[in-house]
Amino acid sequence: MAQQAIHFLLLPEFSMMGLLSAIEPLRVANRFRPESYHWHLLSQNGDSVTASNGMSIAVDGDLQQAANADMLFVVAGFNPLATSSDPLKHALKTLHKQQALLGGIDTGCFLLADAGLLDGHRFTLHWEAISAFEERYPALTPTQELYEIDECRMSSAGGTASIDMMLELIRRQHGDALAMQVSEQFVLGRIRDKSDHQRMQVAARYEIHNKKLIQVISAMERNLEAPLTVDELADLACVTRRQLERLFKSLLKTTPSLFYLNLRLERARQLLRQTGLGVMEVCVACGFESATYFARAYRHRFGTSPSSDRTNT
Repeated sequence: MAQQAIHFLLLPEFSMMGLLSAIEPLRVANRFRPESYHWHLLSQNGDSVTASNGMSIAVDGDLQQAANADMLFVVAGFNPLATSSDPLKHALKTLHKQQALLGGIDTGCFLLADAGLLDGHRFTLHWEAISAFEERYPALTPTQELYEIDECRMSSAGGTASIDMMLELIRRQHGDALAMQVSEQFVLGRIRDKSDHQRMQVAARYEIHNKKLIQVISAMERNLEAPLTVDELADLACVTRRQLERLFKSLLKTTPSLFYLNLRLERARQLLRQTGLGVMEVCVACGFESATYFARAYRHRFGTSPSSDRTNT
């Protein structure tokens, strides 16, 4: 098989972990099967790019060097659309017309969506950005898989999920044996399936094992825009309201109402920092009927107002 050239377009504040987790499997694959892969780091203008961890990375060239690329990944992180531009969208659309494989790492799919290149495709992105993505692009539905490979689209949730994505690419192009060899070099216990969860499960995140409490928290996380009442949550878990309150008090040291409120406020903060939604739109998206109550609760939780929190990011 001919050497595969892969281009990585780095956007400011990109995820260093997502990038390195994509490149390292390619490097190791070349150890066992020399010259299988070659990669190029690009920025929009050819200048170095600073990652979200503050490290500056020199690149091989600007976006024009990807004019005839067979495969290009947009690598992003925080504020993925901050540097979106018409030339970038035009370049991505041109590559699409040339039937190049286009991909996103971490929040890179924001840029593909902005260029109108995700319609009809399966794709994923980092779990923390999914709600912001869905608010901005309501006609598109990302999966919560670790990665997706869908014809001419390829995406990973970032972090170590990029390792799994590239292992699958290596497996498809060079077979199971090479993919396993590469995996073993990273001391991985197994090659994860794409359907493995991005996030730790509720039980692990909150260090709880009570099935009814897990069921209720999962229901809360699924219903942030239209919150359920405490009585509805209790009915869902087949317990009384008082029993549910006791469970939260004994295992989480809080009440169901306060726990639910904090989940909605955390979602609001994500939307404020990751989208262009107005404060009132965020208020409604997180299930608050009163803007005054939302602002008061937000300030009590985070020590700043919703509008100021956006300004400070």
